[in-house]
Amino acid sequence: MQILKLDMYQALALAVFMLLIGRELAKRVAFLRQYCIPAPVIGGLIFAVLHLGLRTAGIVEFELDDTLQKVFMTAFFCSVGYMAAFGMLKKGGIGVVKFLILAIVMCILQDLVGGIGARLFGLDPRIGLAMGSIPLVGGHGTAGSFGPFLEEHGVANATTVAVAAATYGLISGCIIGGPIAYGKIKKFGLHSLGVNVQGSVEKRPTATVELSPDTDALDEGNMMDAALYIVIGVGLGTLVSMALGQLITLPGYIGAMIVGAVIRNVQEARKVKMPMQEMGSLGNICLSLFLGLAMINLKLWQLVSLALPMIVILLVQTVIMFLYASYVVFNMMGHDYDAATISSGFCGFGMGATPNAMANMQAITNSYGPAPVAFMIVPLVGSLFIDFFNAGIITTFMNLL
Repeated sequence: MQILKLDMYQALALAVFMLLIGRELAKRVAFLRQYCIPAPVIGGLIFAVLHLGLRTAGIVEFELDDTLQKVFMTAFFCSVGYMAAFGMLKKGGIGVVKFLILAIVMCILQDLVGGIGARLFGLDPRIGLAMGSIPLVGGHGTAGSFGPFLEEHGVANATTVAVAAATYGLISGCIIGGPIAYGKIKKFGLHSLGVNVQGSVEKRPTATVELSPDTDALDEGNMMDAALYIVIGVGLGTLVSMALGQLITLPGYIGAMIVGAVIRNVQEARKVKMPMQEMGSLGNICLSLFLGLAMINLKLWQLVSLALPMIVILLVQTVIMFLYASYVVFNMMGHDYDAATISSGFCGFGMGATPNAMANMQAITNSYGPAPVAFMIVPLVGSLFIDFFNAGIITTFMNLL
């Protein structure tokens, strides 16, 4: 069988080509739109399946340089660090803090279930983390970054397992979120207050929430500043990672994430305006390219021996998420209409990603009216804070296991 090697430029071009295919399919296929499947995941899975077929037939196997994957991964997580403006916790009120705590507890539960489940199947318990909060609360971005990190420490097939679990989570989180909210609304006779975040009456739901009041329209100067902030964060982050690495096992991007958070909060304290909208845009670009490279590097044939443990563990995770969102999140967040909507959103990002949470909540509010508290709390935690805390939880479990 022929081995075809692609250097980092060729691998990136292939990843972008598959990303474009995925983007077109996402526009045309209702199922993919409904479950908010990311375009790099769609295109990357197509290539992974094609690669599996070519290898099985003995025709060709690809070896792809992953140098740029690590670069884009670190840049993306640096941008995530810059999003962690902890002053927003105070502005968001006690509801945001409570929801963040609930999300942190879920991260811990998912990693416990994954680690214990893997051990019960006679596997390395660390592979259970690839079926825990790495792919579920973390989503494809965290799966694509922590997977290689696990593999570097001797956990075989971690990336393939994590990405497969993340894809399952995107779909299952959307499937269970709606029924939870609908059930609570019907059972307790809940209804919308019919007001938006500003307090005025509205018929349609609030679809978005402004996460930061100090952003400007995208422009070239702001984009350059955002790029410089990210480059500085990545560079200083390598020093932080080296220092922390003497004490604890950490993925390489953690340092950049920490530096980004420190710079953001120092600048906030100094009342220095930062180009957060441009920072988010650059972060999203890096995420798409990083995910595209991670997906085309999937080796699906490595999943065969792990199929049964994955199915069992992920089904247990789904049941726990359903019960936790239905009984714990709903009651802790107020036992009202907004709490029901928040419970639906919790399933979306707790099993997949923040866009899934927004899609879940949008489906509820389209039928029953606006839920302004839900649309404030869930994006704040899902977009700004949970990735930061989840990375620390995963790293702690990595060292414990």
